[in-house]
This record gives sequence, C-alpha cells and structure tokens, in this order.
Amino acid sequence: MLQKKIIFTTLVSLALTLSVSVSASADLDNSLPFLWPLPAQFTSGNDTLSVDPALSLSVSGNGGHSTIVREAFDRYRKIIFKHSFNGFSVFRGIRSGFDIGKLNVVVHSESEELQLGVDESYSLLVAKNDGRSIIGEATIEANTVYGALRGLETFSQLCSFDYGTKSVQIYKAPWYIQDKPRFAFRGLLLDTSRHYFPVNTIKQIIESMSYAKLNVFHWHIIDEESFPLEVPTYPNLWKGAYTKWERYTVEDAYEIVNFAKMRGINVMAEVDVPGHAESWGAGYPDLWPSATCREPLDVAKNFTFDVISGILSDMRKIFPFELFHLGGDEVHTDCWDSTPRVKQWLRNHNMTAKEAYQYFVLRAQEIAISKNWTPVNWEETFNAFAENLNPKTVVHNWLGSGVCPKAVAKGFKCIYSNQGFWYLDHLDVPWDRLYTAEPLEGINDSTKQELVLGGEVCMWGETADTSNVQQTIWPRAAAAADAYCIRRGIQAAPVTNFYARRPPVGPGSCYEQ
Repeated sequence: MLQKKIIFTTLVSLALTLSVSVSASADLDNSLPFLWPLPAQFTSGNDTLSVDPALSLSVSGNGGHSTIVREAFDRYRKIIFKHSFNGFSVFRGIRSGFDIGKLNVVVHSESEELQLGVDESYSLLVAKNDGRSIIGEATIEANTVYGALRGLETFSQLCSFDYGTKSVQIYKAPWYIQDKPRFAFRGLLLDTSRHYFPVNTIKQIIESMSYAKLNVFHWHIIDEESFPLEVPTYPNLWKGAYTKWERYTVEDAYEIVNFAKMRGINVMAEVDVPGHAESWGAGYPDLWPSATCREPLDVAKNFTFDVISGILSDMRKIFPFELFHLGGDEVHTDCWDSTPRVKQWLRNHNMTAKEAYQYFVLRAQEIAISKNWTPVNWEETFNAFAENLNPKTVVHNWLGSGVCPKAVAKGFKCIYSNQGFWYLDHLDVPWDRLYTAEPLEGINDSTKQELVLGGEVCMWGETADTSNVQQTIWPRAAAAADAYCIRRGIQAAPVTNFYARRPPVGPGSCYEQ
C-alpha cells in the first residue's frame, strides 16, 4: 500500500474554479492548502504558521469526555506528522519554537447518538497566538462530536509538510472556517456478495470515506451469488457463502459498525428481496419456488416471511441506523408463473405475478417498520406501484434521471445514485461527469428539495476484489461527493485516467497520469 501523500490537483483545481467562495485570481501553488470538499464559508490570510510535532489536545464543553474525539485526534496526528517525530527538530538543529502547539476542541453536546441528520457543522479558527488572543492557537467548535470529526479532517488538510524545513506548516493563515454539509446522506455502497472483502479491507474503505466526509456506508451484504452473513435465528443461511472462510460473523458486523461510528459514519445494511436471493436456498431450499426456479423468493410460503423477519430481527441488534435497505430491484416474476404450486397460490389470491411482487415488497416493508426501521427500496418499486408504497419509503434512484423529481412530488424521500454517473463499476465514466451530477436536478421547489436526502456512489462487486477495489473507488468517489481525495495509505487510480484502474503508460507524476 502506498504511503506517500498525494493531492489530486486536478480535482482541487476544478473545485477552486467552480466555487464562488474563492477569488478568481487565486493561483495554485505549493503553499495553497487544498480543502476538499470546499467549506461552506471561509476566510484566510497570508501568514505561514508552524505546527508543533508534539501538538496537544484540549477538549471542553459537555462533550469534553468523548473518546470519539480523542481517538480521532490520535489518528489525525499520525497523518499530519507522518514525516515527523518528536525528536527530529533537535536531531536536525531546527528551531523548537512553534506557532501552534495545542488544538482546542469545544463540543457542546454530550450525546454520541449517530443517526441521519445529526449536526455535522463546525467552525475552525487557526491563528497565531500573539499573547493577546483569548481564542487560542487553533480551535474547533461543534455542536456534536461528529461535527468535531469533520473539523479535525479540515484541520488536517490545512497542515502541509514542508520538505525544506522538515516541519508541518499551515499556509494562508489566519483561517476562519464555518462549514456544514449540503446533504444529510452522503453514501458509498460496497457489494460483498459478488466478491468477499475481508473485514480489514472494509475498514480501510470506511477510513477512506472519512477523508471525503462521506457519512453512510451502504453494506450490500447479500445477493444471489453468496450469503456471507451469520444469522443466528437461521444458522444455515450462510451456507450460501462461497466458502467457510468468506463469511462475516455477528462479531465482525458489530466491529464494522463500531469502527464506522468512531468516524461519524452510519452503516445501512441491505437485504435485497424478493429478487437477487438465490443464495438463500443453499441453506434453506424451501425458500426457492422450485429446484429450477430459485428466485424470486417463494411468495406463496409464510416461511419466506418468517425467515425475512428472523434476519431483520437479528440484524436490528447489530445495525442501529434508522434506514434499512430492502432492495426490490430487477424482480423477474416469470418464474412464479411457471411454478405450478405458486401459480395456484396466485389464482387462489386473485393475483397476477406483478401484483404478487407488490404484495411481497409491501409485506417486507411492514416487517422492517415493525422493527423500527425506515425502509429504503430501489426505484423499481416506485416505478411499479408508487401509489401503494408505504409513505415512509425512501426511494433509491439508480436507473436514470428524473426519478427523484417524481418521487418527491409524491411526498417520498429520495436518494440519488444515477448509474450513468455514480456507479463506480462503470469504468468508462470519468471523474468530471461524477462531479457535475446534481441530485437536485429538476427539483426547483425548496420544500421538495429537502426530501432529497442526498446521494450515493455504488461500488458493485462483479469486477472488483481486494486487489483493485480502492483504485476503483478513488478518486472518482471523491468527485461525486464533492470531496477531497488524498493518498493516506489509500490506493487510488491516477486522477486523469479516463478508464478507471488503467495502469500508467510509463514513468511520470501521479498528478499528470
């Protein structure tokens, strides 16, 4: 894994060009800090401040005892001073006086509850302490610990290692930043069914998400190819895993959720029903309509819904996030019509196969809601029977443009993932197209705009495994998130690659190829 820190200048140049917050006369140079995503409001100056490698932390306010903030500071301190160690100034004879020796963090709320819409706003002041300032050298103020995390990320981006002086500098000080996210939901999907990803790889991806200030990890755990998750109530389900080594225990899932929370990231799990579920029958063949009809799941058996309820009950103990994804996409119902027993059930209930699809989705939604979850469904459910969807449904767009405007017009909330822009496995989509995609396109009413929770880039796993998943995600995911992308031990494709993951054609700078 590459350890050098590389700033993707092309992305930052675009951000500076498009942002109205930056002067048109700003020139990119070595002393210009690259903030990505660009804060909502900021001012800067012309001073250069040095940062003490022994930088200390002071946390105050009602959230002053938060381990989330303290552990985050330790992580960022290692990032900021990756080229330094406490004794290097003595060893090299460099001056020991530093402008910034302490980072003050003020957190007003003691709550560490992480849910959709948690306050992630913060303010950041970085100024030289001339003995007259009552504010201090560097101060982050936030209402919640999660706002403090975003402020720590921004502070780390202001810090640059000067290879001439062998010290960490903050250029263009003093800085005053006020920031808050545009959308409450800023997600990345990872598909662990088409290819299994070890827990450590998932953690690396979640860690990299925090650098881009993404805040929802959509875990597409299960699909037709494999069922890698342990479900204690139905222990044979993970017989659908590829091998006994390619599985996630309950403890693994807990670990991933807790790891994400420490970085201000929710985990939204997905159990896609009734389609994309062939792997379920490896452990419970009765879930298949027949030996030759293995999906959609058997709509005619109560056992099918008992299993769904058992899965969701077990998963509710692991995943505290209020949103739960129930899939509902690409359901081909011909199989039900061609299975005599299911066909008879349809006749008995005076249903067509298409109506049975609606029945299945709505019943699954009822199960999720009964467990205090808000259901999320792929857009096919909205396209097929919007008038009967539970009003709590969050519609997840993926097929193309125009769905979110229709969904919010009917009062539904929506998540934008237009596959023409934000499907990362579409390797021929360059980063600038991801950058310019707009979740609010076609929605002019401000009250309707509020129903768009945000957006999500999707890393489907058919063509990605541990050897290339990070290079496929980054840097294009950062463009979609309007986020800052740097290599902090995170493998990423060169930014100007038209086709993601294409290797360099020869020697050269990572800024240029």
